[in-house]
Amino acid sequence: MSDLRIRAIDESTLQTVLAEDIDFDGELRFSEPLLIKGTVKGIVISDTDLYINPDATVAATITARKVSVKGRVTGDIHAKGRLELFASARVQGNVSTPDLIVQSGSLLNGSCKMYDGEEGKNVSQDA
Repeated sequence: MSDLRIRAIDESTLQTVLAEDIDFDGELRFSEPLLIKGTVKGIVISDTDLYINPDATVAATITARKVSVKGRVTGDIHAKGRLELFASARVQGNVSTPDLIVQSGSLLNGSCKMYDGEEGKNVSQDA
């Protein structure tokens, strides 16, 4: 049996990084890929990619194109393109996505809804 591999993000390619000492509370909207290394609470919304570092803590409702989790997330995640849960990921909340990748060792406590390529269209609703 082969190991599942998820491509790691090269931090130097990102223009926006919320450092370890950031403690943000509120609504966060962004248009370029973002890496969270600190603490974020509230709502996170984007049409691009969100990366959550292993030491990061996010207590928020998240909506983004791709969500890649290595840290802790408490709250619902809606990934429009893909949700990646690395082995260090700890997610407490409901998730929805058309594409889910889960590495062994990750934790997901909540419901998971997957839909086909049409955003928000649950496979179970197709007739």
